[in-house]
Amino acid sequence: MITNQILLNTMEGLKGICRVDFCVYDTEGKALAGTIENGQEYEDAVVSFGQSPAESQAIQGCQFFKIFDEQQLEYILLAVGEGEDAYMLGRLAAFQIQNLLVAYKERFDKDNFIKNLLLDNLLLVDIYNRAKKLHIDTEVKRVIFIIETSHEKDSAALDNVRNLLGGKSKDFITAVDEKNIIVVKELYPRDGSRELDKMAKEMLALLREDTGDERIHIAYGTVVNDIKEVSKSYKEAKLALDVGKIFFDEKDIVAYSTLGIGRLIYQLPLPLCKMFIKEIFEGKSPDEFDEETLATINKFFENSLNVSETSRQLYIHRNTLVYRLDKLQKSTGLDLRVFEDAITFKIALMVVKYMKYMETLEY
Repeated sequence: MITNQILLNTMEGLKGICRVDFCVYDTEGKALAGTIENGQEYEDAVVSFGQSPAESQAIQGCQFFKIFDEQQLEYILLAVGEGEDAYMLGRLAAFQIQNLLVAYKERFDKDNFIKNLLLDNLLLVDIYNRAKKLHIDTEVKRVIFIIETSHEKDSAALDNVRNLLGGKSKDFITAVDEKNIIVVKELYPRDGSRELDKMAKEMLALLREDTGDERIHIAYGTVVNDIKEVSKSYKEAKLALDVGKIFFDEKDIVAYSTLGIGRLIYQLPLPLCKMFIKEIFEGKSPDEFDEETLATINKFFENSLNVSETSRQLYIHRNTLVYRLDKLQKSTGLDLRVFEDAITFKIALMVVKYMKYMETLEY
């Protein structure tokens, strides 16, 4: 459970304090991490010591110590030196690694619980029983953030994110696949949408500064008040991440609460979408218009169907805009100045965008 890098950092830190070289071996005599260059020459002695009943022993000018995990031999520690000082420092180093084992095992248990909680793999009674055993509060406000980067995840990347974002001891940072990192964030009672957006922006800035990855995206669900609802916020965040790629691809941060009609369209079957487009536009796709027409349509929607403001922002005469809208009405039968027609056209554009995205996934 403890990575070799963590063991190495611990050995180097201990050497820096007490000026004694250390090396950690597995039960088969393989050197995992240490500050000595010739660790391999002790492998036979390590195997022999591991098979003996002794818990510590002086061999070949070194002190050997066994480190257990619930009565199971996990590591063997070597401290260079034969005197009383080397023995005491070796015992301290073994004690430190023993504590690391306990801490990492507790974190592993919590991490395993959080993963199963997110994936809805636990019965309701098990959720509360395990949460109580692991000293996790059940009735506090929480929200799920999903962080997607352009690189696949490994344990080192996950630890790095934990170090960067693990500001609160009651937050959990985990992963259920190789693509995304999940942050289970505990909130204060007063935290609302403004605070959530601020948290997401801070996460994004920290990760970009540390990794240099400009393709990081963050999505988050709604706030839940009970631990049994955490999976709901996770599903919402996951949906926000997927829907955001289709309808809000210009945004780096997407909240589930801002998805609007996009999350309804995302759940429509493709045959129904194709039927809708065919019935409204008689087989012609609304995204087949020239760039000038599409730019006019999008700007008209941005300005809430206001002709004067749209013509001003497009730097065209009002009559020119009216001419373009009349031309569009003749070709589609929809007058964007009429609210109902504008809604139909807007939905159609979103449906086409969704269909194109799904087609790229199929190929």
